[in-house]
Amino acid sequence: MCTLEKRGNLFILTLTGEDDHRLGLPLISTLRATLDQIRTEAKPGSVLITTAHGKFFSNGFDLAYAADKNGSINIPRLREMVDGFKPVISDFLTLPLPTIAVVSGHAAAAGFMLALVHDYVLMRKDRGVLYMSEINIGLTFPDYFMALMKSKITSPIARRDVVLRAAKLTAEKAVEYGIIDSAHQNLEETMKAGLKLGEELGSKKWKGEIYADIRMNSYSEISELLGLVENFKSTDVLIWRPSVLSPARKSNAMQKFLKKKRLANNLETNAYGRQDPTSNHFWGIGRRLLLEQLRDLYFFIMQKHESF
Repeated sequence: MCTLEKRGNLFILTLTGEDDHRLGLPLISTLRATLDQIRTEAKPGSVLITTAHGKFFSNGFDLAYAADKNGSINIPRLREMVDGFKPVISDFLTLPLPTIAVVSGHAAAAGFMLALVHDYVLMRKDRGVLYMSEINIGLTFPDYFMALMKSKITSPIARRDVVLRAAKLTAEKAVEYGIIDSAHQNLEETMKAGLKLGEELGSKKWKGEIYADIRMNSYSEISELLGLVENFKSTDVLIWRPSVLSPARKSNAMQKFLKKKRLANNLETNAYGRQDPTSNHFWGIGRRLLLEQLRDLYFFIMQKHESF
């Protein structure tokens, strides 16, 4: 299934065996348990590197499990894997440490998504393609697949080729499209580059919760779909975390927040001499967003200068 090795500040997760690492229910369950372990043991300076043995990084869902005796797709079984894999994407996006995918071979469909959800993607040149096969086999994309691709594959032309042409992207083409970070001669060189990047990122010793919060808001489309942020914005999650504020400072911050919130409400009323029933519609949205931004700026300055 997979192994987890701890090498200094690096976690190295390896999909083991010479098969194509199909994301069936057993592997999905093992991945989630391993990510939970990483989340528990992570500390500032920790970094995750994910790779695989064999010619495949991952060849997607276990379609053999999802196939009926006549060869057609058993939709309920496919749905099991689609629903089971969704929390894996959420787990990666909320991990409190940087993540690097060292793509050791072919990454197709859900396997492509497994690579893409990492913060950094490195790929070998001598073997493997990135490939979304759904249009060729007559399947639509799960909503979270499309949201992840919209968040990570920002070029409309690149995304079109991936989803509407089922293009098989080599490492060089994936770099050209901005889908991966770098391409290397072979697996050894790719892994070496991944370890070097991991050590570089680990030396920063960033706070994990803050890193995860910034990541979620950087990819707001997939994060909102997964319920990780609300209205493309995490709701004061940074301000109220115990790891950021002591109980006394948190209480003081809450009082200031409520005072500012009352002020914002008064500004909404006084600007027009009445309560505005359309504050969530038309120009009211813009005014509300401006007030929220002013509030967030206030908290940032207060926290920065240790004024709570």
